[in-house]
Amino acid sequence: MRNSILGESFSTVLCAIVLIMAALCSVSFAEEVAVLRAGAFASDITPKEFPLNMPGGFNANMAESAHDPLHSRALVLDDGSLMIAMVLVDNLGVAPDVIEESKAIASKETGIPTDRMMVCSTHTHSAPSSGSKAKDGPAIAYRKLLVAGIADSIVKAHELLQPASIGFDAHTLAEEVFNRRWYLKPLKMPLNPFGEMDQVKMNPGTSAAVLDRPAGPTDPDITVISVLNAKRKPLALLANYSLHYVGAIPRQQVSADYFGEFSRLMLTRMRADENFVAMMTNGASGDINNIPFLVNRAPRERFEQVRIVASKAADTAWTAQRKIKEHRSDARLGMLQREIILNYRRPTDTQLAEARRIAALTDQEDIKNLPRLAQAYARRTINAGERKEDSVTVKLQAIRIGDLSVCCIPFETLVEIGLELKDRSPFERTMVIGLANGRYGYLPTPKQHRLGGYETWLGTNQVQKDASDILIANLMEMLTELKSTK
Repeated sequence: MRNSILGESFSTVLCAIVLIMAALCSVSFAEEVAVLRAGAFASDITPKEFPLNMPGGFNANMAESAHDPLHSRALVLDDGSLMIAMVLVDNLGVAPDVIEESKAIASKETGIPTDRMMVCSTHTHSAPSSGSKAKDGPAIAYRKLLVAGIADSIVKAHELLQPASIGFDAHTLAEEVFNRRWYLKPLKMPLNPFGEMDQVKMNPGTSAAVLDRPAGPTDPDITVISVLNAKRKPLALLANYSLHYVGAIPRQQVSADYFGEFSRLMLTRMRADENFVAMMTNGASGDINNIPFLVNRAPRERFEQVRIVASKAADTAWTAQRKIKEHRSDARLGMLQREIILNYRRPTDTQLAEARRIAALTDQEDIKNLPRLAQAYARRTINAGERKEDSVTVKLQAIRIGDLSVCCIPFETLVEIGLELKDRSPFERTMVIGLANGRYGYLPTPKQHRLGGYETWLGTNQVQKDASDILIANLMEMLTELKSTK
């Protein structure tokens, strides 16, 4: 009898062990076979009605037609536990209210939480305004088209989710990026719009008689995220380059600038089919442009330099993609979002009084004797002084894709900030995307604030002078948290 009881007990224990082992194996097996899914789609957001204002300058810049198409390009990734959307829009800087409206529509359709969506802008200067102050027919129609197009790109990318693998790498293209902030030779620095003397000047020309040295570095890397489908064919490629727009677009026409031309060329570079989606995001390039200072470049026809830069960028991205050692289907995803409160900059009473005096001048001789752009910045100073809010809340995001991290910042971010984030990041490689989830002016470092110049002026820079330190500290905490998450 006792042997029978012992035998039954042994059988029960053995059965329990087998069941536990089976459960553990099934969990392990489920983890091993969990496959990343990805979907990508490009929605056409080219305006249908004109004329439309293209912001980005100090004078009216009206578009009457389209030179090349504008798109909202979306990449949706799903690792089985987390789903995220990364969206790039051909726009100077999509307004936060437009972004939030688009995210809400897409979230309702896809189930992706809005804080798992990143919507950034290319910073083309030849796209229509996205602001909510549109009052005329074409502007109202374009805002509706933009909201619908951003949402549609996310929804369609979500519908196209399929088994995929992902990899990343970078390659340099140093010859097309130049720091545009320069120290000038003695007695060559002009007064700024406030009648004061800066230490550096933005876009000071190309004369060796004037230029001394750049006031900052460049970041020559083009970093790519490459996505392949189950047949190892190209599905999508997201690139990042720390370069402003190129410009010199045919007059009175909207254009995606080199960002759009890059996307078109990558289809050929990757030998991909028509469903392939490529996108070039705007890196930390607030002080980086395509002007080769101290060099007199041969004259270009309009759009020619766009094609040249796009072609070189496409070649470099292709090289970076071919350097990728492994595309992984088990890459884990992570995404964090923080809302950061930053104080608005305010003019002093003396500055405000002087700005009102300058803005009120009507005599052409008096105006002619003012520093360049003095009245434009006087109006900006007045606006800053009359702003009702004391602070602004901005969205900061950090994304993990395997051992790649992406920092998403809603400013025209100066290159030193991007380089610092890349250097301090705990990840194997880090990408920094500017103009993400809004556009709140330039983001200089405290050091660059001390030097002055266009990117630091009140009205061009809107928030407190130590804002970059605050955002870097938050992003480093977010990257550390993402890195520690298994």
